[in-house]
Amino acid sequence: MTTSAILLISAPDKKGLVFTLTQFIYEHGGNILHAEQHIDEENPFFFMRIEWDLTHFDVPRELILSALEPIQNDWNMDITLSFSDTPTRVALFVSKQDHCLADLLNRVHHQNLNMTIPLIISNHRDHEALARFYDIEYHHFPMLSDNKHDVESKQLGLLNEQHIDLVVLARYMQVLSDDFVAHFPHQIINVHHSFLPAFVGANPYAQAYARGVKLIGSTAHFVTPVLDDGPIIAQHVINVSHKDSLSSFIQKGKELEKQVLTDAVKKYTEHKILVFKNQTVVFD
Repeated sequence: MTTSAILLISAPDKKGLVFTLTQFIYEHGGNILHAEQHIDEENPFFFMRIEWDLTHFDVPRELILSALEPIQNDWNMDITLSFSDTPTRVALFVSKQDHCLADLLNRVHHQNLNMTIPLIISNHRDHEALARFYDIEYHHFPMLSDNKHDVESKQLGLLNEQHIDLVVLARYMQVLSDDFVAHFPHQIINVHHSFLPAFVGANPYAQAYARGVKLIGSTAHFVTPVLDDGPIIAQHVINVSHKDSLSSFIQKGKELEKQVLTDAVKKYTEHKILVFKNQTVVFD
């Protein structure tokens, strides 16, 4: 398969910015495969994802960022460079529910996501057999009232040791500390039910069922120090009715959680997300 370079760019919007970037790629023998851009007109700010074939590109991949530095400085750009042949290294955090975990493991096994999973971390032992089946390290950290700091220090040590790019909370029912989140800015994805603002606390599906809601959903977002307030990446909804039982509410909710988390992780591993303020630009 063709190896490509992927550049994510954000910068103050100015005339000539697209021309400058595409000219750089053309002059060095690159063939553009995909290009998508967006302008936030209220600010105004420019966002772009551009991907090109490296087959005849005359700048070695390890020198591309250096070659781009004059352009980056002239246009006051924030840029991120990735390569299609480098899978994202992902750590999965999980508690007792396994529907999101199992779905992600199966998709990676069948090569539907460009990522590797070096380890799974959990506050329960429930999924050790599943981890063994996929030949993935499983680390059990019981969470007690007085050991959160020590546990997170050990978890961060493992993540650094494994050079983790992304942490995915696949129904991990623990609140991460501000210090933990600071180590992975916009590199932690969580999933939850979309009625969190209206149905807080335990058993949100039971609360929604009791109120007779007609629409349920799920949201995947980046984790920030403010609980469940991070930039939203993906959302799905589905209609429900009086014909649904509480068990069907829960089952439909779990299916949505799997779908929306997979969508968010896929976008991240394809390098299609840019964060601006508390929002995201998610390219097709």
